[in-house]
Amino acid sequence: MSWQAVALTLFPEMFPGPLGGSLAGRALRDGRWALETIDIREFGLGRHRTVDDTPFGGGAGMVMRPDVVDAACAAAAERHPGLPILVMSPRGRRMDQALVRDLADGPGVAVLCGRYEGIDQRVIAARGLEEVSAGDLVLSGGELAALLLLDACVRLLPGVMGGATSAAEESHGAEGLLEYAHYTRPAEWQGRAVPEVLLSGHHEEVARWRRADAEAATRARRPDLWDAYLRRREAGGASPPRLDGPAAAA
Repeated sequence: MSWQAVALTLFPEMFPGPLGGSLAGRALRDGRWALETIDIREFGLGRHRTVDDTPFGGGAGMVMRPDVVDAACAAAAERHPGLPILVMSPRGRRMDQALVRDLADGPGVAVLCGRYEGIDQRVIAARGLEEVSAGDLVLSGGELAALLLLDACVRLLPGVMGGATSAAEESHGAEGLLEYAHYTRPAEWQGRAVPEVLLSGHHEEVARWRRADAEAATRARRPDLWDAYLRRREAGGASPPRLDGPAAAA
């Protein structure tokens, strides 16, 4: 049984979008995962299929009605029982690789995409929907954030990626470090040379350099990830990592 993705949206034409190309698109065509869209507008009220209304308490914009959204969620739950339903929201938990791995290991995910000023909080509470944020920014709707989440999940599914080790070594991998820097031919470009150790053929030295580069980049660019990494190291009884790679001064 393939991994199932469901997008609840007012704009079903936005899917699969970029997920229809490259590795994700090939995996979709090969049946490694499946995608269904549920048009929230189909559950709208009246002749005009109304899905929103003015916010209580005043303010600009419109809010998606709880009864309409609930009907769309009910349809998703009926078609795919047991599938978790997430709602993309700037109020939610920030999306991270741990969440992505959990979802990829499960049967799939249904993603509710908000529009306008947001979704009536009562339906989120009533259905126990987990709110997930793509980051500290505001988008026009939840569709782009949903595509981001689905792409991150699909690439972890068995058989989707060509290299089995690349998913483990990349940024935000199992150890929570940013990824080390990458280089390819030519060995010198515009006066900039590839680090000599990467040309040495000495696998242990290359691994040591990459670890040091990843640690230095994480410490300099993401102090939050670095602190969490140190806490995990200390909890495991290991001494703090030594930063001696070329990026250590970053």
